[in-house]
Amino acid sequence: DIVRGRDLYLGDKGEKKKLEEKLKKYFKQIHKDVTTNGKNGKTLKDRYKKDGDNYFQLREDWWTANRATIWEAITCKADGSYFHATCSDGGDSQGPSVAQNQCRCSDKPNAGKGSGNGDVNIVPTYFDYVPQYLR
Repeated sequence: DIVRGRDLYLGDKGEKKKLEEKLKKYFKQIHKDVTTNGKNGKTLKDRYKKDGDNYFQLREDWWTANRATIWEAITCKADGSYFHATCSDGGDSQGPSVAQNQCRCSDKPNAGKGSGNGDVNIVPTYFDYVPQYLR
């Protein structure tokens, strides 16, 4: 939510402003890099021309491209006791639907890596697309 510019931050307003300014600075640099380098620079310049200095579309695109890696980074040091059993097929906390491997898909070939029905296993939830006040 923070990266995508949709956080309902209720803390210190000064801290929120500082955070937002830092994000604008970083996404300004990303915007400059993607619109001037590579073969898609013109296309991306057209895509992001309505963004203004908040870079909302770029932030959305960045999040879409990096959400699985971010989840992996967030959970890389978390041990098994941090993750609670979610659901299982038989109610026994042992079925294939129980969150395992730090809530990540396995390293088996095609496991959640763009392989049809396995796509949902790449990141454990899509709650980041549900409005924050509904979570």
